Amino acid sequence: MITGFILRALEGKIVIAVGILVAFALLIPALNLMTPPDSQLHVPTYIMSLFGKYLCYALLALALDLVWGYCGILSLGHGAFFALGGYAMGMYLMRQIGSRGVYGDPILPDFMVFLNWKELPWFWRGMDMFPIAMAMVLIVPGLLAFVFGWFAFRSRVNGVYLSIITQAMTYALMLAFFRNDMGFGGNNGLTDYKEILGFSVQADGTRAVLFALSALFLALCLVLASAITRSKFGKVLVGVRDAESRVRFLGYRVENIKLFTFTVSAMMAGIAGALFVPQVGIINPGEFAPANSIEVVVWTAVGGRGTLIGPIIGAILVNVGKSYFTGAFPDLWLFALGGLFIGVTLFLPKGIVGTVQQYIARRREYREAADKDAANADANPQPAPVAAE
Repeated sequence: MITGFILRALEGKIVIAVGILVAFALLIPALNLMTPPDSQLHVPTYIMSLFGKYLCYALLALALDLVWGYCGILSLGHGAFFALGGYAMGMYLMRQIGSRGVYGDPILPDFMVFLNWKELPWFWRGMDMFPIAMAMVLIVPGLLAFVFGWFAFRSRVNGVYLSIITQAMTYALMLAFFRNDMGFGGNNGLTDYKEILGFSVQADGTRAVLFALSALFLALCLVLASAITRSKFGKVLVGVRDAESRVRFLGYRVENIKLFTFTVSAMMAGIAGALFVPQVGIINPGEFAPANSIEVVVWTAVGGRGTLIGPIIGAILVNVGKSYFTGAFPDLWLFALGGLFIGVTLFLPKGIVGTVQQYIARRREYREAADKDAANADANPQPAPVAAE
């Protein structure tokens, strides 16, 4: 059953995308670690970490596409799930510092010592154990999405109203995490990491492994999303997107379908955040900012929502452009981003991948129509004209 579920996901374009990601997971770290720095084939560590960050963003965009592109839920709060996964990883990394912090306390992180905390809060306990911390990466975003969706979908909140309350959710979390008494580092967040699983976070080998894991988890989540959308459940999911009232009339519990998809998507976003934090070296409340969630929508729209591969391409292309523009033209980046979104909306409403797929489909239809006309002409030849006497 599970094998069939996975095999249904492996259509042509998904296999190619997964193959490319797996190749990157093997090739880029090899070029970083096994080639001399002066070689033309050498990939510098900072470039590898930068593209590792892009892969995390791509995974976040894929998570959004699952709910927006296939279920019709425009979430403006997926940055919250991303940040919660990042905080779970950050808490683990902070516990690994131990007595090597500025204040030398073996239990309390430096910011807690500075704020005169006397003991470790209950929600920090156990976060020094990697399995528990990784479980929290999935459980915390998933639980929040489940509780939020339980009330929202059963109240039949849809459309722009749902988008607004998802944005309100992430804004409320941002304000809460800015507070020092929350126990998450306040404005400064969590940073100054030392090691992960006993390996230095700054070591080239660790950076290479983190990049490879980012690519592999993106490939794994792509297969999972493809399996979901290509299954019978996926067909119902698209039906909910296109005609929710008809699906409800047929007897399906639409709220349960939405709740499952929203929760899975949030857990995928949490994984992206957990992979993002050790590569960037910090997590702070700024990741909850509503603007970040809106930016994810832009990536998905640029690549093509409802295509799975499109959001991955969109996230990478937009962030590569962002890295260039913020360095070359820092004052113009936001204008460029806004112009990009408007241009895509007006001229490429299906995004890059969606437009290409539409073009290929039309060419195929024209070719099939031409072949059919030619076959009909061969089967029914026209009689030769008779010369006038």
